[in-house]
Amino acid sequence: MEKYTIGVDIGGTKCAVVLGKGSVAKCGTEDFVLDKVKICTDIQIGPYHMLDKLMSIIEELCKKHHIEQKQLLGIGISCGGPLDHTKGIILNPPNLVGWNNVEIVKIFEHKFQVPCFLENDANAGALAESRFGAARGCKNIIFLTYGTGMGAGLILDGRLYNGTNDMAGEAGHIRLTDIGPVGYGKAGSFEGMCSGAGISQLAQIKAIELIQKGTPSSVCPDLGSLSRLTAKFLANEAQKGDPLAREVFEISGKYLGAALAILVDVLNPEIIVCGSVFTRSYELIWESAAKVLQKEALDRSLKVCRVVRSGLGEKIGDFAALSVILNKLQLVDGV
Repeated sequence: MEKYTIGVDIGGTKCAVVLGKGSVAKCGTEDFVLDKVKICTDIQIGPYHMLDKLMSIIEELCKKHHIEQKQLLGIGISCGGPLDHTKGIILNPPNLVGWNNVEIVKIFEHKFQVPCFLENDANAGALAESRFGAARGCKNIIFLTYGTGMGAGLILDGRLYNGTNDMAGEAGHIRLTDIGPVGYGKAGSFEGMCSGAGISQLAQIKAIELIQKGTPSSVCPDLGSLSRLTAKFLANEAQKGDPLAREVFEISGKYLGAALAILVDVLNPEIIVCGSVFTRSYELIWESAAKVLQKEALDRSLKVCRVVRSGLGEKIGDFAALSVILNKLQLVDGV
């Protein structure tokens, strides 16, 4: 009898339910995910109505693929923190306003009568890269979300590291400079200088300086154009050679190098996998980051560490949620 897993990826703008195989045996990344349904996150209706929608999707997927309850091995949930993974409670994520103390694991287990587990999205991403992506075969892994925010998932000595109260990996809160874009409630933080939102802020600061000097950039000729300076827009303009956009990525890259050096020195990883913005804008960021990293990190530690793009790219959310349940069940090839 075929076995299956369910992954639920919960984000501030979208949620997804993913149907996966029960084992990684004899299948690659492309054929492990069997189906997926994505919906917009509606904050207005509250968490419990959203969970009802997600549970209905699970039921629809099982019906579509003729899956009986006894064929489901379990459900993995990936969600932004803070959360309590041991108790299975979503606490109060800033991008999920109103999701306070939601006992999501209890709700899903009661509904489906299968094991259910919760992890924050950075930890889930680390598990996914370890099992399916760029970090396969590695024991000491750092995964940086590098999206709108900046979080880190840590696998140390082959085991996911959550910390004392699920707060391990909050690398975005590290202060890199006294002034600068605000991220994680702190000016000049790693998240402020290097996340998608931080890159946008940095560009706006630089654009305003040029406007006030009377030499505005073509990508932002006036104050009314500030809102379009997203990381994605800036990456496209930088690829075309725009000076302001290229300067912003160079500055961000330098601070990335400084942050990576701290992580390398403290945790001595084999590999640091960077997702989202880094994956899409590698050529714009890495050269300046590598120079600072080479200068600041301990040589002995840096020699055994690789910094790479996500091996799963835009699909990482799907594999992250599934990897939560696979990790908890400790499935291996052939199971």
